[in-house]
This record gives sequence, C-alpha cells and structure tokens, in this order.
Amino acid sequence: MKRKKAGIGLLAGVLFMGLTAQAQEKSNPFFQEWDTPYGVAPFDQIEDEHYMPAFREGMKQHLAEIEAIASNPEQPTFDNTIAAMERAGKLLNRVAGVFFNIVSANTNDARQAIAREISPLLSQHNDAILLNPRLFQRVKTLYEQRETLGLTGEQKRLLENGYKQFVRGGANLSEADKDKLRKINERLSSLQVAFSENVLKEDNNFKLLLDEKDLTGLPESVKKAAAEAAKARGYEGKWLFTLHKPSLIPFIQYSDRRDLREKLYTGYIMRGDNNDAFDNKKIFAEIANLRIRKAHLLGYKTHADYVLEERMAKTPEKVYELLDKVWPAALNKAKEERAMMQSMIDAEGGGFKLASWDWWYYAEKIRQQKYNLDEDEVRPYLQIDNVIKGAFILAQKLYGLTFEEKQDIPKYHPEVKTYVVRDEKGDIIGIYLSDWFYRSSKRGGAWMNNYREQSNMDGKRVLPIIVNVGNFTKPTASTPSLLSLDEANTLFHEFGHALHGLLSKCTYPSISGTNVPRDFVEFPSQVMENWVLEPEMLKLYAFHYQTGEVMPQSLIDKIKKAGQFNQGFATVEYMAASYLDMAWHTLTEEQERDVNAFEKSVLDKIGLIPEIISRYRTTYFRHIVGGYSAGYYSYLWSEVLDADAFEAFKENGIFDRATAQSFRDNILSRGGTEDAMQMYINFRGREPEITPLLKRRGLLPEN
Repeated sequence: MKRKKAGIGLLAGVLFMGLTAQAQEKSNPFFQEWDTPYGVAPFDQIEDEHYMPAFREGMKQHLAEIEAIASNPEQPTFDNTIAAMERAGKLLNRVAGVFFNIVSANTNDARQAIAREISPLLSQHNDAILLNPRLFQRVKTLYEQRETLGLTGEQKRLLENGYKQFVRGGANLSEADKDKLRKINERLSSLQVAFSENVLKEDNNFKLLLDEKDLTGLPESVKKAAAEAAKARGYEGKWLFTLHKPSLIPFIQYSDRRDLREKLYTGYIMRGDNNDAFDNKKIFAEIANLRIRKAHLLGYKTHADYVLEERMAKTPEKVYELLDKVWPAALNKAKEERAMMQSMIDAEGGGFKLASWDWWYYAEKIRQQKYNLDEDEVRPYLQIDNVIKGAFILAQKLYGLTFEEKQDIPKYHPEVKTYVVRDEKGDIIGIYLSDWFYRSSKRGGAWMNNYREQSNMDGKRVLPIIVNVGNFTKPTASTPSLLSLDEANTLFHEFGHALHGLLSKCTYPSISGTNVPRDFVEFPSQVMENWVLEPEMLKLYAFHYQTGEVMPQSLIDKIKKAGQFNQGFATVEYMAASYLDMAWHTLTEEQERDVNAFEKSVLDKIGLIPEIISRYRTTYFRHIVGGYSAGYYSYLWSEVLDADAFEAFKENGIFDRATAQSFRDNILSRGGTEDAMQMYINFRGREPEITPLLKRRGLLPEN
C-alpha cells in the first residue's frame, strides 16, 4: 500500500477512516442495545465481520475499566475493587458469549479463522489483567484484611477466588518470568484452537459410502438415516456412514460386515494420527511441554498439581487413589465380558480373535441372546420429543419448573428451539435453548453452555441464557429421531447441567451457575441420569412413537436385568482415558516425546486389554486440550457423588419435593459460593460413600 504524504490528503484520510469506523459501529449489533425478547442475541443481525471489531473494542473498554480500578486513589474496598472487576468487561463478555457458542455449534471457515486470530489476543488480554501489579496489590490488600471487612460468605468467596486467580495467573512472578508466562499462554491458546480444528476436519472428511449389499445386519432405521445422509451430500442411491457417534455406533453395533466395521472404527480411533495436514501428535506434545513449563514457572511440580489445587481432589495422589480403587474390579469384569464374546465367536465358527471393532457387535448379540434385549427394541419408545418432554416433566415434578416454547426469541440456527423457563410461582427464571441434532458445522459430542450468566448485582437481576447442544440423528422423511438408551442418558445429563445454570441464585456472575470445581460440575448433571429408567419416570415419557403405548414392564425388566452387562467395558474404556490424561499431566520434565509410544506405555502399565481402546486417544482427546486437563477423572469422581445422592431420593421417593428442595437449596442454586464438599455435606448430612457406585456398575465382589 502506498503511504499518503502528510498534509491535507492525510487529514482527509483520517477523517474518512473515522467516519467509516463510526458507520461500522452503528451497524454492528454488539455496539447496540439488544431490543430483543429477554436480551437474547439478535443472531439474524450478526455477521461474521462484526466479531473482531467487537472483540477489539470489548478488550479496549475492559482494559480501560481495569486501569480505572487499578489507579483509583481511594483505599481499596470490596466494592471499588472486587465488585468493580465483576462489573467490568460487559461488551467483551457479550461478544465472547455469542462467538464461542456459535463457533462450537454452527461454525464455518470464517469463524474458524476468527477463533485462530482472537484466541492468542484474548490470552494476552487476560494476562494484561492478571499481571497488573497495581491491581493485584489492591486485591492482595483486601485479601489480607478479609476477616475484618464484614463480608458476606459469597463476597468472601469471591475475594478469595480473585486473589488465588491472580497468584495462579503469575502475579507474584518477576517481570522476566511474567514475559515467559505471557508467551506460554499465547502459544497454548493457538495450539488448542489448531488441535480442535484438526479433529473437526477429521470428523467431517471421513466417509464410508456403501451399496445396498453392504448393509447386512443393519436395522431399517439405521439404513434410512444413512440413505438420507448420502442424499444430502449428493450421493443418491448410496448409504453414508461417518465418524459421528449417531452414525458410527449403530454401524459397529449391528453390521455383519466385519471388514467394514474395522474400516469405520479404525477411521474413528486414528483421528489426528494419520501423519497428514490434520495430524495432532506434534501439537499435543508441544501442549504437554508448555504445560510443564508453565507449572514449573508458577512453582508447581506438575500441571496436574497446578490444576488439582482448585479441585475437590486437591492432589494427583487423590485422583490415582480413586482410579486405583475402581480399576481392578472393572478390568476383571471386562475380561469376563471378553471371554463371553470369544466363546460366542468360537461357537459360531468365526475362526478369529475378538478385536476392538468387534466389541460393540458381540455385546449387542449377547444382550439379545442372554437378556432377550435388542436395543432397537428400545428406540421406538425414546422418540426425542418425548424424551425432551420427559426431562421437562422431571424438572416440574422436582422443582416446579415449566418450559414454554416461544417462537419470537432469536435463534442462531433454524433447528434451535427456544423456551421461557418459569418457577412454581410463575416467575421467569431464565431462557433455555436446545439444539440436539447433528450437522457438520457442529463439533462432536454434547454439552451445556451459557450465553449469559445469572447474577443479581446492584439490585439488577440478570436472567441466565442457557443452551444444550447435541449430535443426535435427525428425523428421516418417514421416521422421527429415535434415541438409544445411551443417548437418552446423554440428553438427561446435559439437561442436568442446564438446570444447574437455570436454578442459580447468586449475586456475582463469576461464581454463579456452573462456575464450580471441575470435579463437582458433573455431579448435578450425572445425578439426572438416574431417573431415565425408573419405572415411575418411564410411564411419563417413554411412549411408542407409532402406537402411543407406554414402555411395557416386561421391556423395562429386561433393560434393568441387562443394566450391568458391558459395564466392565464402559468403565475400563472411560478409566483408561482418565489414566492417560493423568499420565500426560503428571510429567515433570519437558522433552521430545513420541506421543503414540508414550500412550502405549501408559495403557500397557495399567494392563488395558487390546480388545478395548481408550475412550479417547491422545490425538483427539479434546477434553484435555480444553478445560478437562488433569480432570477427565471428574466424571468418575462426580459419579461417586451422584450415586450416593440418588440414594437419598430413593429413600424418600424419587419425586419427593422436600429432597429436591434440599438439593436445589444446597447444590443447584449455590453456584461456587461455598466449598463443594461442604455443599454436598449440607445436602446429604455426610461425605459421599463409594459403595453405591460400585453396586450400580456391578463391580462389587459377589457374596
């Protein structure tokens, strides 16, 4: 670009640029008040080009607000420092709340590019706050005086959290070490985006395109979904299977074609490990080394020590203690299941040794043979609309909530449904969005997130805006979306997270809703899964999509009888990933590592049998690249809590309102305003016991 000479021409250029910026600001929805129902983002007005200007202006405003707090000549008080920081960053929170939800649920190339650009900038922005010495000094002064300030319990918690965040963010480091930390954080943020992008591309690029002769063993519903998927991609007259779970699982569960099961399953477990443009081995190896470097810089032995300090577990030793307590029984159960499957193969004259791509297939055959249960027999009773309605009914019975679908609330995609949520008094407590069907623009898995946190600062009540996202099979032209039992559990699980966000009654946004320790956050969601198969609950939502008949008791009995079957596999598959996560994050030295060799050594050490692949291999383990590093064990930790907690409901009746009210008051409404274990004790009257979990999974030794 040719540079203008100084003078009138330059002045005109500056004026033009100023007018252009003003025009852009006027047209950018993030710079306007949102005159929409309940302040939901005006998704139809937001274009991709609006994000970066809003991010930049949001960071600029936030830093100006932070500077005003840090340079305040008045003595620090809770209100002019801690509460002021909670008030700051309104624009940045608004744009980030929209963008990061959209980039997960409905991405495109432009949004991926924005994510790559903004992630290191946000890392720099965060460091600029946490490494501000004048701001830290104000926080530290208040922290040292916290017992004499007359704070409420919630205010004290917020102050203590804030102080720890600064210390853990490097506030006590020398200037030289602060610079090192900034570079580490910036690089980590870029690598994390690249890793997730690669997994998404692997998911979307793989396709198994079949002819009718290749479909032996597949149920009609699976074939119809595959035919429509092929048609949508321009493959008329073919059947398309992909690496997305709603396509993958039914295929490896029912297909009689062992060679095709191997091809599809191998595609799934080799994601990020194909030595191509989407390979994640070097990316993760660098992430692991950078986390070691950061931990050492901050004075911790390992990344796990750094992370777990703020979790219920507190130390890596405590995590391993839990894993080691469950692993031997789970592995033995899995070996028993393997023997059953090999016996069936031999009895059929198969002439081969059970492999990982055979497990789902033979588990289903044994389920049918031994328990007379065909999972395809269950699906017709789990039509997705009925399962969603069941979750709403449960929320009404336990907490008095109602969900009213509204058409005037903005949506980010036509498949999204929007609801106003009211309490038993009829008062609105939040807005709920659900987005349950698979599409290629959505990352894999299922999750809950929020567009806006609940808060009640300065007498201003802010309603939470909560979203549930999934990847279930879409309806076909002739069949509605029918869920597997596992998918029904997933829906109730994520809805449990949503209730945790919706029922929050806290003052400050940063400790409201699901802002709790990672190994506690899964507890309110996992406990919801307990209701899915309770006979009293099934009668309220499990209706055959064609006949309207409620799920018969005979089928419920078969499901219950088969309930502990394959729990060895489920537990071992999950725990192997938990051990792998911990192994990566208890490393003490940086070095060049062969990712696959390290992974193999870890799994060999715990004795993982070759017929079971870790639920996540390193190269597509998005949990531990994101917020679950040294934290994937959390699901098991939380399951100890949820199994023990549900015993209280069973003792008093599964819809008992008094028990539910106690759970709501002591857990769901409290956010992170109190110690997590203390909240559990307040509800249960004691610490949790592990026996209910082992009993549920069939891992207790038989008498």
